Amino acid sequence: CRDSHFYYYGIKFALSAYATLFSILGLLILGVGIYAEAERQRHRTLEGIFLAPAVLLLLLGITVFLVSFVGMLGSLRDNRTLLRTFFWVLLLIFLTELLLILMEIIFESKMNEVFHSNIQEGIRHYYDDLDFKNILDFVQEKFSCCGGDEFRDWEVNQYHACNGSGALACGVPHSCCVRGVPGGVVNTLCGYRALDKERLELLGTIHVRGCIHAVGLWLKDNFQATLAIVCSLLLPQVLGLAMAWLHWQQLNEIHSRLDCVDSRLPEPRDLSFASLDLRGAGWCLCLPREGGYVPVNPGNEEEEEEGAACSSK
Repeated sequence: CRDSHFYYYGIKFALSAYATLFSILGLLILGVGIYAEAERQRHRTLEGIFLAPAVLLLLLGITVFLVSFVGMLGSLRDNRTLLRTFFWVLLLIFLTELLLILMEIIFESKMNEVFHSNIQEGIRHYYDDLDFKNILDFVQEKFSCCGGDEFRDWEVNQYHACNGSGALACGVPHSCCVRGVPGGVVNTLCGYRALDKERLELLGTIHVRGCIHAVGLWLKDNFQATLAIVCSLLLPQVLGLAMAWLHWQQLNEIHSRLDCVDSRLPEPRDLSFASLDLRGAGWCLCLPREGGYVPVNPGNEEEEEEGAACSSK
């Protein structure tokens, strides 16, 4: 079955379709990232990239596109070097994600400290980056939380610090407020002077628990949804790794059979890469050329010609 043309073309074009799909996905993410970064540059007041989601989208889009493009080119051209590159880079990304998941499970408290410090940095620049502001507002409203570890995290923001003098001083944003009737009018000043009060005094006014704990509890309470999210991230990579490995090994077998059967091809140990004429192969050394790049043993050609001449006589 593995020697059939159906198996060869099935793996080849399945991997090509897989890589092409993710190349397009990478371009879409990259386009969204470029648009978001352009908007961020227009409206931001903060210098530096900080935690900008637009920058993360740019990095994600570039990574997905480049890795997938290498896989697509390697599968279409049957280039073992590109396939190896695609396989090992994708495997490295996959193992990194697994490591991060295991670290979150094993060292939950330490990872929460890392998340807390990053969220505090985001709160410090809450009004300087609209992308982060919108994301944090969404999380606080969706998960009924406020701040990273607790609502007092908002003291690090210069506008919400209790030593300030504005209307927002010692308060929290309206996204921390407890909403009564869905779709009702939101009291944007419900968090006024909230940082001066104790937790029990604020239970009906704002959410006092931090978003790290709220999101963590949601993930634990909704195990099936959490498992679905993890599988949706990891299984496509496992599929890509499996197809790349199968196609890579299949090409190795094909090349091995060619080296053993075709006596006109020189032995690999006798072939010097530096002696090959690679003009026309392109930067990837994968473009085809009539007659190929591997020199044919001229001695065998002469023997075949002499044999043909003798047989004709």
